[in-house]
Amino acid sequence: MYVPAEFDASDRAFCHEVIRAYPFAPITTVTASGDLLASHLPFLLDEDRGPLGTLIGHVARNSPHHDELVRGTTALVAFTGPHAYVSPTWYETHPAVPTWNYCIVHAYGIARMLDETATRAYLERLAHRFEGTRETAWRFDALPPDYQSKMVRGLVAFEIEIARLQGKAKLTQNRSATDIANVIAALEASGDRHDTELARWMHRSRHRGG
Repeated sequence: MYVPAEFDASDRAFCHEVIRAYPFAPITTVTASGDLLASHLPFLLDEDRGPLGTLIGHVARNSPHHDELVRGTTALVAFTGPHAYVSPTWYETHPAVPTWNYCIVHAYGIARMLDETATRAYLERLAHRFEGTRETAWRFDALPPDYQSKMVRGLVAFEIEIARLQGKAKLTQNRSATDIANVIAALEASGDRHDTELARWMHRSRHRGG
């Protein structure tokens, strides 16, 4: 990923924040024949396992990606954070052209497949992560034992100790303070949830120094 210096956001804290907030991401590997293979999956992040953290995901046992991950090839997991179109009409400084603001994190590493016990524990964690703690939350461990076993046999969990993190936050840092403020105001006024979410991250980027 091309990352100009003003948009570099590869620090661990920022990358982990994007991963936590936007956990659904494509994992891409190169097959033995040289083709690209991608699967779109939810990921959990263990921040304190390994210098850069560890990702945990799962694939269907019959998926071709299962065989590729078993092979031990390097994987790229690309997390897409907030993003939105930016109009040049929002700038004070001209001439200017349209652009797209966004936050992206690329995590690289080699997958290690987990056994059935670890897969079961992962599925329980995954459900808890997205169901929350409400009284009506669905629980994996509340399923009938035979149904649980069937699910676990059909899925394989894996973990990737992150070997490299690359983050990019393109949030108008290359323009004047007035232009940044104008973009934030325009995004907030649009009423679109993607725009307002990006504006929130732009506000935070200003406070963290870019």
